[in-house]
Amino acid sequence: MVSTDRVLAFAAMSLLVIVIPGPSVLFVIGRALAHGRRTAVATAIGNVFGSYLLVVAVAVGIGSLVERSVAVYLAVKLAGAAYLVFLGVRAFRHRKELKASAIASRSAGPARGDLRTVLDGALVGVTNPKGIVFFAAVLPQFVDHSAGHVPAQMLLLGLVPITIGLVTDTLWGLTASAARTWFARSDRRLSMIGGAGGFTMIGLGLTVAVTGRAD
Repeated sequence: MVSTDRVLAFAAMSLLVIVIPGPSVLFVIGRALAHGRRTAVATAIGNVFGSYLLVVAVAVGIGSLVERSVAVYLAVKLAGAAYLVFLGVRAFRHRKELKASAIASRSAGPARGDLRTVLDGALVGVTNPKGIVFFAAVLPQFVDHSAGHVPAQMLLLGLVPITIGLVTDTLWGLTASAARTWFARSDRRLSMIGGAGGFTMIGLGLTVAVTGRAD
């Protein structure tokens, strides 16, 4: 249905966009620093799930509405920015509750809150202005309209950046969580890195809020 050359061309374009750290990458890093590897991986999974929802939205025509309407675009962008700031403030306020002994205890038992973490990541992914613009403006350019089944082509092509994003976001999260492990040897270091993760998310939210449309 979709030619190999179009898939490869879209993959190259996607890689160029994804390797530049954006809201999703910085969010995964912030969560890794504040909460560790498991949370980072769950956040990455949620991010790509939310991003694919954007692909579905574009495929059924909603993406073009968001792209053309300033009001809708601003509403989506500001909602995502506000949520990032909220998560960052919460992480910073609870930074002193991060204890090395508590982390060791949790790692020995079953993990909790994975579904909530995935949903957090999905919300950031689906409200990511970079993703909205990319999927609404770039994805349709690689569709072969003469071949028909345009929505199906978009859904298939959308899996390309989603796969790339899952791999790169997970690597970013694992790298950040590895640095966090060193800090976890000291309660003071862990508190500092938890606060840094909170500040990262707050800064990211503010950056998203002031980012303009790419048109």
